[in-house]
Amino acid sequence: MAVTKSDENIAHPVEAHLDSEKGNGGDPHAQEVYHSSSNDGFDSDHNEFQEGVQRVRAITTIWSKSTLWSFFALLYLISFVDYLQNGIDSSLNPYITSSFGAHGLLNIASILSTIIGGVIPLTIAKVIDIWGRVQGFVFMLTVCVIGMILKATCQNIETYVAGSVMYWTGHIGVLYVIEVMLSDITTLRNRMILIGLSGTPRIASTFASAPIGQLFYTHSNFRWAFGAFAFILVGCSLPAMSLMVVMSRKAKKEGLLKPRAASGRTWIESFKHYAVQFDLFGIFLISAALSFLLLPFSLAAYAPNGWSTGYIIAMIVLGVLFIPAFYIWERNFAPVQFLPFKYLKQGTIIGSCLLYGIMFLSTFTWNGYYYSYLLVVHRQSITNALYILNAYSLTATFTAPIIGGIISWTGDFKWTAYTGVPIMLLGTALLIPYRSPDASPGVLAVTQLLVGLGSSFFTTCSSIAIMAPVTHQEIAVVNALAGLFGGVGAAIGYAIAGGLWNNILPTELNNRLPEAAKETSRIIFANITMQMEFADGTPERQAIVDSYAHVMRLMVITGACLMPLCVLSIFVWKNINIRKIEEERGKQTKGNVF
Repeated sequence: MAVTKSDENIAHPVEAHLDSEKGNGGDPHAQEVYHSSSNDGFDSDHNEFQEGVQRVRAITTIWSKSTLWSFFALLYLISFVDYLQNGIDSSLNPYITSSFGAHGLLNIASILSTIIGGVIPLTIAKVIDIWGRVQGFVFMLTVCVIGMILKATCQNIETYVAGSVMYWTGHIGVLYVIEVMLSDITTLRNRMILIGLSGTPRIASTFASAPIGQLFYTHSNFRWAFGAFAFILVGCSLPAMSLMVVMSRKAKKEGLLKPRAASGRTWIESFKHYAVQFDLFGIFLISAALSFLLLPFSLAAYAPNGWSTGYIIAMIVLGVLFIPAFYIWERNFAPVQFLPFKYLKQGTIIGSCLLYGIMFLSTFTWNGYYYSYLLVVHRQSITNALYILNAYSLTATFTAPIIGGIISWTGDFKWTAYTGVPIMLLGTALLIPYRSPDASPGVLAVTQLLVGLGSSFFTTCSSIAIMAPVTHQEIAVVNALAGLFGGVGAAIGYAIAGGLWNNILPTELNNRLPEAAKETSRIIFANITMQMEFADGTPERQAIVDSYAHVMRLMVITGACLMPLCVLSIFVWKNINIRKIEEERGKQTKGNVF
């Protein structure tokens, strides 16, 4: 899921839509549903649908069942390649940052990536609604590929971080557009089954990416890992996008789509127009605010005077100032608002967003440096460390279609989400005693499995909860809105992890290392390869292990303390039954869909 578009009207090509909300008379169990001004239910198809949505509705009207299945298979292929590349990228990251002498800066790219990756889909939601799904996908794919090329050719940490930010932004954008496309071709009742199935390539990629990453590291280099997949990802994306283009042209020939009228604007006028429509100034303000507030937690340890350094203080001050500036701009001056405030007034939607954000905040607080912890403290190979690390996502991926099936069968997602609460709480609580140097790899994997199972309930249920109250027109918006909260939550989690890692670990190392090694403590801290070279039983090795264990314990306690907030986020949801909604109002999507 990813970020969204504004709640105000989009001037071109279609005006504002769906401003009314069905009242529920104060009944906490009433079904809370946005509906179109035409009052025709979910299956109406009038001018309130923007051009991009009209196009996909026309396509699903004319294609056959075999074409529908073919399209799903092609999207599945894209997901597999993307997940595989992402796994390889994760396996190589610590070694690449260490090669530049900056292992502690591993999370800088993560913070920037998750902020921008969370914000950008709000703009992409407008692109795919106004112009079409294919256009949005191609744009995000281009960003992803440029990022991989930068990473393949980088000669310093700055270029690598820039490439990582672009790659992750494109990666999140590609997955976001795929999820919107899957929502376009499914009924509300079956949606989470298909979206869950679309995530199952992660199962194969989890096992494949680890040894492939090991092979690149041992027999080649990280540059070929990124360069090769830049070509592979593009090649595997062409068939699905070509199918959509062909179907769109067929729909035009059959008169289901009107040719797009020329705007009559020059290039400069068009840039100004879309700068307003996409609220580029608002995007800048919120991105700058979050970046300036969160990055100092990781950068302060590298600054000449720590937190007293001038540029660290300036970043914090600017971050604090940009937050009210963003609110004032959006509230009073933005012609088209970037943040869709009207959806944030709806209990089920804001609750789903908060659940998504808090879950990622908690997770990335204790998982941000877990891979490095496994490599150094437990001396796991790249392959085994990734297997343990990815037990979380592997479990979540495997169980997602099953949970989607339960929701489809019962029609309920609120009480299904509550089922995940004790599992998630148990899993996070067990992290505190069992994420220690003397824990066996099996125990480490089991804790990941439990948390992964709980997160699967949360993610699946929150995904359908945020789409249940809206019509087809708003699917891209609310999905992107959830992604914004998820991206901000992950960025804060990374910032907390980076703050603990970069500000506490160097001090712990310096205090624990023998006197002869204290002068090299900063070098040891910055290089994961050097950390692994000390033999077991040496005082240097023990100092590194104890320092890692101390910081990891603080991370786990911080993340576990946040989990109860997830329960409160579910509590505010309306008890919507998705089977009854579609029985009463018709399908949310149109045509030959799953």
